[in-house]
Amino acid sequence: MRQLIINGDDFGLTAGVNRGIAELHAAGVLTSSTLMARADATADAVRIAHSNPALGVGCHVVLVDGTPVLSAIRDVPHLTRRSSGQMPPSLVGFMARLYGSGDSSRLVQEIEAEAKAQIEFLQGKGLILSHIDSHKHTHMFPQVLRPLLRAARSAGIRTVRNPFEPAWAVRASAGARLARVAEVSVLRWLQPVWKRILAEEGFVTTDGTIAVAGTGVLNAAMVRTLLRDLPEGTWELVTHPGYNDADLERIPTRLKKSRDIEREALAAVKEFPDVRLISFRDLQPATNV
Repeated sequence: MRQLIINGDDFGLTAGVNRGIAELHAAGVLTSSTLMARADATADAVRIAHSNPALGVGCHVVLVDGTPVLSAIRDVPHLTRRSSGQMPPSLVGFMARLYGSGDSSRLVQEIEAEAKAQIEFLQGKGLILSHIDSHKHTHMFPQVLRPLLRAARSAGIRTVRNPFEPAWAVRASAGARLARVAEVSVLRWLQPVWKRILAEEGFVTTDGTIAVAGTGVLNAAMVRTLLRDLPEGTWELVTHPGYNDADLERIPTRLKKSRDIEREALAAVKEFPDVRLISFRDLQPATNV
């Protein structure tokens, strides 16, 4: 059986992103989303989630390019920039903090505390979270994965995104940027350790995530190729749909015009009725284990 979770990332980023996710879910295409706890349109996303109980909603844990839930000065000074109180704007800056000093124990403690605060913030809004993932896939790194899993477990969640894209899916992503392909391929060496940690911690995940290499260039042709080549198993299609409106234009992200293209491209999913669409709720009850 071929099963697919279609997840809309960045739920809560802007009203236009929220609208795209809601419309795709209503169209029977998008089954899952991950919500940012401290974004401009988080309150609107929470309202949409309550109005669409069939939509799986997870926590999109933000450790890069975002605003912490906890106090930057008092609670997470190592995770944030002293000048602004914001998290590092890039993955490179975050990794420099994580691996650039001899002792990262304080930072790891702050990662767990902030992840726990983000999860509990959304649960406090009455949401039953289906899983966790992370902005820019930071949880692929072992020193981030363990504290995130501890935070999730303490909140009753046992399901997490598998952030690694298999080689067959990268090959099927024609048009993906070469730098992105190289990055996805090189980072795959972390997968054996990642899986071992997941097994030790008793978490559930998919067989892999597709369209990671295609982030920013995902179109209908790429969706068709990925689903045509999709093997047996349970997979996640990671997407970033939305509307490129004035709110999105004010945000420093390269994923702007591509959100309109992705939103329209996902209609191609309906051309593959043999692929069973599920959400993270279907993998295993989050309170198990």
